[in-house]
Amino acid sequence: MLASTANVAAISRAFYVLPTLQTGRSGSLRYISSRANAIFKDAGTAEFLAAVGDKESLPFLGGLPEVVVTGRANVGKSSLLNSVVGRRDLLFTSKKAGRTQTLNFFRVGSHPGRLVVVDSPGYGARGRPEWGALFNHYLETRKKLCRVFILISAAHGMTATDEAMLSSLNTQIQSLDDISWTLQAIITRADALKANGRAQINQIEQDIFRVAPTCLPPIITSCPSKGIPFGIDEVRKSISHACGILP
Repeated sequence: MLASTANVAAISRAFYVLPTLQTGRSGSLRYISSRANAIFKDAGTAEFLAAVGDKESLPFLGGLPEVVVTGRANVGKSSLLNSVVGRRDLLFTSKKAGRTQTLNFFRVGSHPGRLVVVDSPGYGARGRPEWGALFNHYLETRKKLCRVFILISAAHGMTATDEAMLSSLNTQIQSLDDISWTLQAIITRADALKANGRAQINQIEQDIFRVAPTCLPPIITSCPSKGIPFGIDEVRKSISHACGILP
């Protein structure tokens, strides 16, 4: 059963809202957990597979399990995913919001691969309705999709568009009989928080569970341009568990 018309509309709106709704180099990385080592140990094997701008072009990737990452434009998706796959330059990063305009598929692991990570266009003021329609179609029809990760900025907290997207994803999980994926939040840029950072994180966690009771406990992360990222091992473990690679 496909999502209701109201829920499809809610996801589409999240990809294109008025700004007034907003509140707000090459090389490998070494920080790889022992349990996820088998999947992410060889950063050089991670590779770009396809960029998809319309639903007719969604690729068949040999039945590999997939996870997709969504979030408000400029929430740090590309930086996070570069850290997760152990590369600094696999995904293009930019301070300009809205640079990702397609569903981008990346294979992880030596050929033929262990899993696929999908980077989606950002939603919010810089989003577009057609991006929301493509994302919603992907969620409804992708049989190998195992988990949807939604990124929330620690610095901005839960925005109106974050809440709308999170609520819509939660509704899909509860309403679709043949749903194959789970939902988890990732809190990004925690290094930007000051002395009251713990209180801010607690508030974001409360907001997440208020809006989406089906959401798995959030992972707290940071991927500073200089310094050591944290939370990346937990994201790798979550991906591996969701894809059935680790018990």
